[in-house]
Amino acid sequence: MTMLLEAERRQVVERARDLASLTPGRTGNLSVRSDEAFAITPTGVPYDAFDAADVPVVGVGGDQRDGEMLPSSEVPMHSAIYRRADVGAIVHTHSPWSTALAIANEPLPPIHYMIVAVGKSVPVAEYAPYGTDALAENIVTAMHEAGSTASLIENHGLVVTAPTLETALENTIHVESLAQLYLQCRAGGLEPQTLTDAQLETVLEKFESYGQAS
Repeated sequence: MTMLLEAERRQVVERARDLASLTPGRTGNLSVRSDEAFAITPTGVPYDAFDAADVPVVGVGGDQRDGEMLPSSEVPMHSAIYRRADVGAIVHTHSPWSTALAIANEPLPPIHYMIVAVGKSVPVAEYAPYGTDALAENIVTAMHEAGSTASLIENHGLVVTAPTLETALENTIHVESLAQLYLQCRAGGLEPQTLTDAQLETVLEKFESYGQAS
């Protein structure tokens, strides 16, 4: 018998281990969407301790539709983001350098051209209790206003959205790396130089032809 969202659930199993290097303990979660439902990491379980049948499937309305385990406590955030934004995957971490910026309520400015992977800056969404619709609304609002596919969350962590889970994870690494560079520069008493909007636009144009031709 074919499982509901079998391919998406297998992606969650395969890529959940990537969270271990990005976030402390079991504090991260990720999801992959298909139409009006998504597969998401289960709550309170080591990233290598579940299989596809365990992976919860949740409707964008927040109702669990399949899976042997309970979904992440951040289901309200994931489901609300999916209701408000046309994205295919979400990665949420408490990665240390990004979370340091979030705690300081300081956006990540365009200190390096790779920031265009998520936009021209990474904003900070206003704090709300974790696992709430209010938090999701704050995140979507912050990303929309900044023209970004990522957002820091005040006193919380980082959320990255993308068309695919692979891209969401890759861009999470980009944001964390840039946050580290930014804070290390500041810690060394240096003032980070930022790229101009025109410079970023040039990078965006170049990225349109980046990679292998299909």
